[in-house]
This record gives sequence, structure tokens and C-alpha cells, in this order.
Amino acid sequence: MGVIGDSLEKATQNVTTRPMPKSAGARMRFLVKRASGSTRAVAQRLGITQRTVERYVKGTFKRPRAALAAKLEQEVRREWQPRVKERAARKAATSTGITVEARARFGFTAAPGSTDDSRLRLITQHLPPAYARRLFNARAGGATEEQLRDIVAEGLQEQYFRDRGRRAPGLTVEFTDIDYLELDY
Repeated sequence: MGVIGDSLEKATQNVTTRPMPKSAGARMRFLVKRASGSTRAVAQRLGITQRTVERYVKGTFKRPRAALAAKLEQEVRREWQPRVKERAARKAATSTGITVEARARFGFTAAPGSTDDSRLRLITQHLPPAYARRLFNARAGGATEEQLRDIVAEGLQEQYFRDRGRRAPGLTVEFTDIDYLELDY
């Protein structure tokens, strides 16, 4: 994934209401439970043997190596509280919207003779639910990073630079060289 896809994933992870299991055994038991009790399926997901999964579940193994610990955390984070994540995304797409904080290079295509050269700006802007819905639908549909960036750029163009249609009617914003981007809903 790219900057926007990763930021959207991070925002999704931040809406959970309970902390994830902390120990390797508890995380492994959680994954086995989510896989309908199949230690084989969990082993394939993590790239380890079925017996190793069973040893973590039983409590014989307690401390995984760094690579396995990272993969284990990633998989548990992905599976943790799916209904809470869905509910928060649905609420953002229908009523609350999404907040974008970005430090990037913004340039403009405006009337001939203007001096709107691109420059690095830090912008924090709330986007309405329509843009959140478009972002979620695009991500679910397998959109590229460029398509996600275009949706965010269009939202910033309308909400921040055009001030919701009250100024700069012919202004087109270019959203490039993203230095930092954080989404929240």
C-alpha cells in the first residue's frame, strides 16, 4: 500500500474499543479461535509449523522471534474487533466524515497569469461523509494509491481551497509530494 492506503488502515485500527491481547499465547489463541479452531490455517497465515502454533496455544512457547512477533501482531490487529471497525466506517461514511491532516506540496491550476506555484503546506481539514464513503468504496474496490490521492485532493480542493464553493470557482488543486498524511474518523 501507499501513504494514503496505510493511513486509512491506521485510522481503521485506531477505532477499536478494547486493547488487543498482549502475550504471544493470547494472540495465537485469538487467531485460532477466529480460524474456527484450525491451527493449520493459522500456521499457514504466519508461515510457521502447525506444531509451533500448538505450542504457543498450550503455553510451552512464550516469546516469539522478532519476525514472528511482528507478523503475529499484524494478523491480530487485522482481525481485532471487525464489527467495531465496520460500524465506525459506516458512521464516517454516512454522518461524521473524515479528517485529513497532510503536509504535502500543493499546486494550483488557475486563471492565466496567476502566480500559484506549488509549495509545501500543512493542512488539517474535515471532509464531509461523501468523501469518506468514496475513499472506503475505492479501497474496497482495489483502487490504486493515485486514485485514493485524487479523492483526497478533490475533497481538500472543495473544502479548503474553494471554501465549499464560496471562492475560486475555477481552481484545480494538485496534491503531490506527500511528506506526511494522517486520516482520522
